[in-house]
Amino acid sequence: MTSIYERALGADFRKLHPETQRRFGLVSGQASIGRGVMEEVWRGRFYTLPFLYVGTWRRIMFPEVGCDIPFTIENFAYVDGLGRETVSWVRTFESRRTRRFDAYMIYSEQRAKIVDYLGSHQHLAVDIDLSVDAEGALCLRSGEQRFYEGPLAFRFPMGLSGVANVREWYDEKSGRHKIIVDVRNRAWGRLFGYSGSFDVEYLLVPGGTPAHILPRREERRE
Repeated sequence: MTSIYERALGADFRKLHPETQRRFGLVSGQASIGRGVMEEVWRGRFYTLPFLYVGTWRRIMFPEVGCDIPFTIENFAYVDGLGRETVSWVRTFESRRTRRFDAYMIYSEQRAKIVDYLGSHQHLAVDIDLSVDAEGALCLRSGEQRFYEGPLAFRFPMGLSGVANVREWYDEKSGRHKIIVDVRNRAWGRLFGYSGSFDVEYLLVPGGTPAHILPRREERRE
């Protein structure tokens, strides 16, 4: 079985650092748990706060900031209720209060790329473009966004949202995985982001994906 990231990258998947290949090579029944520290979690200026607070309602971003924040990321590969190979991205930040940032990625045959469903209810579907840089890091950039709620469906205006750039790599010197997430709006500037490092534990999960990982609803539309 081939992971959704290898399907999206094709031959370029082999250009990733071997440890990054392992992390993004998960298939159903496998998981990785990353534990570490985000050296910095930041947000944009005061006028971004309403946007970030709204995001907390569905576990999509949050307003807290800080340094050296304990961090966990839970990536479980599983087949969802719609028969799609899915990888969870459940991130927990232990700042002044515990915050979660949830996402669920699939490979869309229709779009020939990764689609990332953001939040606990998968209301926002985001196209993701992947690439590998010269140092073997995986780079993700968000594209078109679509909002789905019941019969409601529309392309989310990019002027009211942000473009996410993510770089994840394995640092041989420290023996840890590192990540930088930067979300910006073309008019408002910086919205949200974090950077830090973590260790990874790999698991087999023959008993199924834990309930706390699964979304509260699954969105069929891509």
